[in-house]
Amino acid sequence: MTFDIGFTGFVFIMTMFAIFWRPGGINEAWPASIGAGLILLTGIVSGSDVADIIHKIGGASITIMATIIMAVILESFGFFNWAAVRLATMSQGSGYRLYWYIQMLCFLMTLLFNNDGSILITTPILILLLKNLRLKPHQMIPYLLSGALIATASSAPIGVSNIVNLIALKIVNMSLFMYTAMMFIPAIIGLLFMSLLMFLVLKKRLPKTLPTAAYDLEEQFFTTNFHPLKGKTSVETKRKRSLFMLKILLFVFALRCLLFVASFFSIPVEWVAVSGSICLLVWRWYQLGTNPVDILKKIPWHILVFAFSMYVIIYGLMNAGLITLLIKVCTPIVSQGLLHASLIMGGLVSVLSNIFNNHPALMIGTITLTKMNLDPVTLKTIYLANIIGSDVGSLLFPIGTLASLIWMHILRQKKIKIKWKDYLHVTLIVIPLTTIVTLFLLYYWVQLIFS
Repeated sequence: MTFDIGFTGFVFIMTMFAIFWRPGGINEAWPASIGAGLILLTGIVSGSDVADIIHKIGGASITIMATIIMAVILESFGFFNWAAVRLATMSQGSGYRLYWYIQMLCFLMTLLFNNDGSILITTPILILLLKNLRLKPHQMIPYLLSGALIATASSAPIGVSNIVNLIALKIVNMSLFMYTAMMFIPAIIGLLFMSLLMFLVLKKRLPKTLPTAAYDLEEQFFTTNFHPLKGKTSVETKRKRSLFMLKILLFVFALRCLLFVASFFSIPVEWVAVSGSICLLVWRWYQLGTNPVDILKKIPWHILVFAFSMYVIIYGLMNAGLITLLIKVCTPIVSQGLLHASLIMGGLVSVLSNIFNNHPALMIGTITLTKMNLDPVTLKTIYLANIIGSDVGSLLFPIGTLASLIWMHILRQKKIKIKWKDYLHVTLIVIPLTTIVTLFLLYYWVQLIFS
């Protein structure tokens, strides 16, 4: 047992060090998979543990990847360029107004897809827009950062917007309906508070007026790419393009609603998600005549490798006695009342998420709760407090969530540099305050409606 604890702890620390350091710019999945491989080779995590991990994360992983596929399909339809032009038009030359429209876009994309899919959609849109407006790098960062933060945090209101939320739902045996009923209102108010606080922090760095666009992004895409709405000699009207884009978004919204219907009838939500992505792929193939294989090449499959590997490492820590230790530590905390327990447990998951990512942090917190013999309302409330810590509190550092890792990956691909001090300048103020406020809102909402 002493060897297990020491070896697993060493592997975990070295894995996190490599993820932070990223020697040679390697993908974060590499150090995670190497660490997981070492844990598996020593037998600290058994074959039955691996089967349990696959069972817990399988359905949620399929759901999220299917949604990400839909997000990538949108790019091929020209949605990114179309949305960038709409943002610029609605902003009417105001840098402040652009901030709020970006917040709205990122929030809606997370609700329609998920936090990872939202990042894959909104980040390229914002980069297209900001470069077309010829903003300087220091002017682009506030928009990109605030958009990424709100897109990731917006996964809190409903359970299907984050892979880790879906996995944890299965562990506590909670339906999507109950999750939404208990979480939607406090999370939405918390997001409004977060957006306002970010605006106050970033206001001096936002341009009051925006330059004119260098060229028409929408026309540029439709005249250089084959598109179902492109005529033989010219581009079709913007009205028809907008109608086409709205049809796609309506399809995605309908699919989102079907996930809740599936949950109500105990149908695996991954079946609905996969069916939806297949329909959209067929639609794209019919309209564009393009083989779906090119979409599969654009999917960040390393996310699954990273998530699975981190779960293996955390299972190693659990088997070495971490859960037993946490139960001893957390039991006195939970016994001191629901408000106190929600604040402390939500804060604990926030800290753990920023140390080794929110996926394993939330799983550890959730499994710990299920072994404490709590009554249903207390269990669900503290679990939702953990979600707030995992979805919002995890944003203190840029490695706290997979969505933020994807965001940094996209920025690197586009050769946009963001320093840690730029990130922390915002998050050190915004994230702790938003997390605390949302935890209070959750407690009082539960007391008002469910007690």
